[in-house]
Amino acid sequence: MAIRRNTKKQEEETLVDVVEVKQTMQDYFEQNKGLVLGVLAALVLLVVGYSAYKFAYQAPREESAKSELYRAEMQFEKDSFALALENPGGGFSGLLDIISDYSGTSAANTAKYYAGVSYLQLGRFEEAVEYLKKFKPKGSVTPIMKFGAMGDAYSELGEMDNAISAYKSATQKGENSFLTPYYLNKLGLLLKKEGQNDAALQAFKTIKSKFGKSNESLKADNYINALQS
Repeated sequence: MAIRRNTKKQEEETLVDVVEVKQTMQDYFEQNKGLVLGVLAALVLLVVGYSAYKFAYQAPREESAKSELYRAEMQFEKDSFALALENPGGGFSGLLDIISDYSGTSAANTAKYYAGVSYLQLGRFEEAVEYLKKFKPKGSVTPIMKFGAMGDAYSELGEMDNAISAYKSATQKGENSFLTPYYLNKLGLLLKKEGQNDAALQAFKTIKSKFGKSNESLKADNYINALQS
């Protein structure tokens, strides 16, 4: 019987606690009704504002930017890099205008990569680095492409330390059976040229161990033998 009385007493205390908490919350609300309602209203406006921005403003801009990018991509694929940058034809925007007019869209981000590679192909290496730096890659392949192209641009500028760093990033940002050994080979050759033979040897050995079926693997044996002799 004593156990039942204790249990009943505990239940009564718990009920009192719940009532007290509820009353305290009600009192707080009554005393700070304006503040609470203001915070709730701000949250509602924030959600509504974000939804309006995303669906009424950003989504149409994304679609418009993609439509503009289509013609510039066509010129890029035809190696008409100057036209892709500024005047792809048909009244469509070039890559530079897309980057400027549609800032914040995925199409503008893609345009930065195209612009960087276009400038690289046109021999304007400083501009190539500028736009490639701004490009934000996603996935496992585009980071390799970004840093590989930056390595090429830095190499052309004679900035060998930066080129080596970029090629290293290209080989470490992801793994692709075609691109990774391609840039490992470039990294190895540049390291060898700069007298960093141990690091160069490691690059060629990585090609052999991880990408034995690649085209670069066929040449790697010669470089390894030369560096070990």
